[in-house]
Amino acid sequence: MLNLNSSDSNSNSLSDPVSLNVGGEIYTTTLDTLTRYRDSMLGAMFTGQISTLRDKRGNVFIDRDGKIFRYILNFLRSSSLDLPDGFSEMRLLRREADFFQIRPLLDEIQRHVEAGALSLRDAPRRALLVVDVDCQVRVLHFNLRRAPENYELRTCSVRILTAEIFCTWRTFLVLLCERFSYRTTQGLTSPLPSDRRYNRLKLEWVPRPDELPQDQYEKQRYRGLVISDSWATQTHFGDLCDAITPSRSPCEVKDMHRFLEELLTVSLAEGFRVDSVTPDSMDVLNCHTLQLVR
Repeated sequence: MLNLNSSDSNSNSLSDPVSLNVGGEIYTTTLDTLTRYRDSMLGAMFTGQISTLRDKRGNVFIDRDGKIFRYILNFLRSSSLDLPDGFSEMRLLRREADFFQIRPLLDEIQRHVEAGALSLRDAPRRALLVVDVDCQVRVLHFNLRRAPENYELRTCSVRILTAEIFCTWRTFLVLLCERFSYRTTQGLTSPLPSDRRYNRLKLEWVPRPDELPQDQYEKQRYRGLVISDSWATQTHFGDLCDAITPSRSPCEVKDMHRFLEELLTVSLAEGFRVDSVTPDSMDVLNCHTLQLVR
């Protein structure tokens, strides 16, 4: 059970060390760290300007993304944004930094994004990209509720789309993870390389057919795939800032043609060229395997 501290006792009840429960993740730090930037949301919370919630164990509770908060807290400790290789949740990190209103962190994120743009321009002279795509049709039976005790058996077909991507240029896979997102009941989530050691990324999604109700779609734990925003088609990825501030609503990827079109747009803009298409070299959008080189 969460308790809301009264405003007159909030600041007096806090002492070092401070334990935080951020979205279920527990962190321990000091008041000096949390109030490093007094004009931020955290600065206001831990100087008594804003009341705080506590969980049943007495930890200060903040209803935000707990895993991403790790990078925010480390920035407060060291004034340095240290991200792991292949980090693909920059948009989420920026959203959290914007919520906490930590201006120096937002500036550092922008510098990282701009540095990422430079690293793309400094890509290796040679790279291999191989894409294997597949579409399987599954017949789904479900009950449609007409009245409290009136159910109707319905049947529809769903397409399970899969794309397995291998690329010797690992940064390009990270770029694809920024370009494509899964649409789930929790919102948009970024895919992650399935095997970072061998530079592989697997995407699997199910477009929802019109005849399948949303609740039945969610019951099957299906997820859609969307093109996150419009930045990938602009000037060879020269402005990656759009990747963290989308300019328009995500576009649904409803079939394999749309996925391959977007993949080709991204890869050709980065210097790849089509090397082989299987089974028909003249029908790239209906391929099973696509190989590109740069």
